[in-house]
Amino acid sequence: MGGDQQQARDTVIVGWTVYDPTGADWATTDQVRVRGVLCDITGEPGDWGRSPFTGNRGVIQFAADRVTG
Repeated sequence: MGGDQQQARDTVIVGWTVYDPTGADWATTDQVRVRGVLCDITGEPGDWGRSPFTGNRGVIQFAADRVTG
């Protein structure tokens, strides 16, 4: 692994945890723009469901990563 194409290259992973309003339909095959950067969704998006105290809907949470290098 490596070779001439990998010489003098560093891998950098920039990641965010995204909280989106409920009702959004995200999948691990989607891409999302975070702060102007196009990222891949990594991991399965999670739905927080309803609050047992207020009954309000929670958010959709997922990780978004951008890999360079």
